[in-house]
Amino acid sequence: MDITGRKLFVKALLAEGVDTIFAYPGGVITDLLDELYKTDGIRVILPRHEQALIHEAEGYARATGKTAVCLVTSGPGATNTITGIADAFYDSIPLVIFTGQVSLGLIGNDAFQEVDIIGITRSICKYGVTVRERKDLGRTIKEAFYIASSGKPGPVVIDLPKNIQTETGDPEYPLEISIRGYKPSTGVHVGQLKKAWKLLKNAKHPLILAGGGVHIARAEKELTKFTDATGIPVLTTVMGKGAIPTNHPYWIGNTGMHGKYACNKAISECDVLFSIGSRFNDRITGDLNEFAPKAQIIHIDVDTASISRNVVVDVPVVADAKLALSKLNEWAEKIDTAAWMEQIKAWDAKYPMNMPKKTEMCPQAVIEGINEVFPESIVVADVGQHQMWASQFIELNGKKQFFTSGGLGTMGFGFPAALGAKIACPKKDVVCVTGDGGFQMNMQELATSVTEDAPVVVCLMNNGYLGMVRQMQQLFYGKRYEITCLKRHATCSPQCKGPGPQCPEYAPDFMKIAESYGLTGIRVEKAEDIVPALKKAKKSKGTVIVEFMIGWEEIVLPMVKGGSPIYDMIL
Repeated sequence: MDITGRKLFVKALLAEGVDTIFAYPGGVITDLLDELYKTDGIRVILPRHEQALIHEAEGYARATGKTAVCLVTSGPGATNTITGIADAFYDSIPLVIFTGQVSLGLIGNDAFQEVDIIGITRSICKYGVTVRERKDLGRTIKEAFYIASSGKPGPVVIDLPKNIQTETGDPEYPLEISIRGYKPSTGVHVGQLKKAWKLLKNAKHPLILAGGGVHIARAEKELTKFTDATGIPVLTTVMGKGAIPTNHPYWIGNTGMHGKYACNKAISECDVLFSIGSRFNDRITGDLNEFAPKAQIIHIDVDTASISRNVVVDVPVVADAKLALSKLNEWAEKIDTAAWMEQIKAWDAKYPMNMPKKTEMCPQAVIEGINEVFPESIVVADVGQHQMWASQFIELNGKKQFFTSGGLGTMGFGFPAALGAKIACPKKDVVCVTGDGGFQMNMQELATSVTEDAPVVVCLMNNGYLGMVRQMQQLFYGKRYEITCLKRHATCSPQCKGPGPQCPEYAPDFMKIAESYGLTGIRVEKAEDIVPALKKAKKSKGTVIVEFMIGWEEIVLPMVKGGSPIYDMIL
């Protein structure tokens, strides 16, 4: 017996094991919402904005490893998801985004809330398609879940016209799928791995660079086992941090634009660089002509297109990181890296990763407080200075996860992604590290936190500025602080050189914002109050905003100026 498209839609979600969907209502998806209302087993989350909705789905996907599902209406509902789709695309997060669309007969007529969302998102998703015939609906949804989660994961956009949702057709949902032209790598070339191992085994100064692909493949244990067996030092990208525990004797730190001096120096001096799950973006490499100039480079990545795209490598290995490392562990044996490790430690001792205590509220102390109070948690960082401080000083011991927006660098990501992680893992503490600028981009999601009973500890570093750009203005633009001061009023001097007694009051008052949602706010102005405030927040039943009043002059160091070699650091 035939069934409607809306019934098949819900049947498909249940068949794919979907238990949570992030949705915002609108006219052309009301049929789908009505069917979800009648369905047991799928929790429907109502955020307060579609951009936040998709970031919440990202947090859910990263916390669970599952493909997260979004449902939004046509027109502005769909276009509001674009930033999140791009964010998920660059950070390889598996999402299936269902967008409502006007009926097929209205497409192309500038109908109310009609946009070509597939055309708009074509370059920022793995796959996008408008379902134009009811008979294709089941197969299209099956393909969407397969494409989103296989190979290099990413977002898939399925556009569902109103009439497709109500038309009747085949009730069957496919059990298997075969897509001509899409055959992601499922094996590993043993010959290439043997070449890689031979290079590593004979190296004097070998180095492992672990990227976010290690986390995506859930290959942390395999990497740690390989490091233990070989003694090769490991450094990580921001997205790769935690690929091995940060207290591991062979982990030396983060590399890149704001990485450790010892890490960037080690890349410049190593003779074999073994990259796993990193695409060598410009924040890691700096000047490409000066990147790892003495090294032969091995690159493991599940995405063929990522290999030798930015950095030409000597031994390419197209494979899932977990599969490749499991095979390498069969051959792994100790390599003499004692002298090499001593050299790296000497570089680290010369320029350690420590912030000078310039002000009463040092950002490093805030992150160290989070380490002390939340040893087994999910920490989600927004984008900005606080993100870099978190990536520099957060401790990841195997029982803690760290999420942030890496490839796109999306301000406003942090708080909704933290909510998504909390919805996924309700028994786990979730901490959001954010800034006063980024938090304001999606702070309406405090309502979602309340209604969905998803308490998060928001650690808000307030310096009154859009700090990362202000830092660049300070260092490279003669302290011309154009539109980065968040206290700025129309009456302020257009040539302001920094805060003073003449400055207006900061708006908003985050303590009153918390109160307006029935939540707790704690303002912290002294270093000795950091840990007590965090302990109080941890005991709270609802979301707590802990506002840390940090100095406006605090900057993230070390720093590599854009386009410079990574060894040329501002220390």
